[in-house]
Amino acid sequence: MDKIKYLALLRGINVGGKNIIKMDELKKLFEEMKFINIKTYIQSGNVIFQDYENNKIKIQKKIEKILYKKLNISINIAIFTFSEIEEIVNKKPKKFGEDIENKYEVIYLIEPLNINEAIKEIKTREGVDKMFKGKNVIYISRLIKNLNKSYFSKIIDTPIYQNITIRNWNTTKKLYELMKNGN
Repeated sequence: MDKIKYLALLRGINVGGKNIIKMDELKKLFEEMKFINIKTYIQSGNVIFQDYENNKIKIQKKIEKILYKKLNISINIAIFTFSEIEEIVNKKPKKFGEDIENKYEVIYLIEPLNINEAIKEIKTREGVDKMFKGKNVIYISRLIKNLNKSYFSKIIDTPIYQNITIRNWNTTKKLYELMKNGN
């Protein structure tokens, strides 16, 4: 059986002084869980690792359980395989990430939330926000000069907010490169 390359995106850590986890501590916890080839990227809870388990939900629950047990914090986690991240990057909307006048972000859905439920809850403002549906992600583009007029910030008031995690487009591309060029 081959090792599967995964990306764990931890939701809401090291933001606003809450759920503080140092990346070296996080890496050690993943080592204790017997994951291999572990790599963290920046302080926002991005962990690349490999495992023989092919059930993402089992991995997600295992990580959430250990983080709660060891750190006494409840953290939702999105798990993606390398092929899923590759698809997110390679099947992005046309011109997404290419106009310097826009800010680009990817909303990663945490299972069991599905794309259709998520899309219903996200409001966009004409001329400022654009939303594109992907596979288990939503691509968001916002006009930088009108960020203060964007409806995207209202996402924190939606019922789906606890079941998503957001990364900017540059972070998404970097995570893909790390996974692609890693072990």
